[in-house]
Amino acid sequence: MNEIAKKKTMEKFGRKKEDTGSPEVQIAIMTERINELTEHLKSHVKDFSSRRGLTSLVSKRRKLLSYLDRENHERYQSLTGELNIRRAK
Repeated sequence: MNEIAKKKTMEKFGRKKEDTGSPEVQIAIMTERINELTEHLKSHVKDFSSRRGLTSLVSKRRKLLSYLDRENHERYQSLTGELNIRRAK
């Protein structure tokens, strides 16, 4: 993910202009990185270090999604719908 894509994501999901710390922005950035790593691993099946990074990112995103669900369920639902995230509870 380059800086331009990251800035666009921050502007789209942030609460204000330079918002980097809100859970929505963090989840959106992690989702883009997860999608990129998933595509990478489809063609590089034996890249185990990237696979480990992917599982770590998925775990961190899951924790942030749980936090957002507890704090504000409406924002959680709109974010998961917008990012097409399926999440089993």
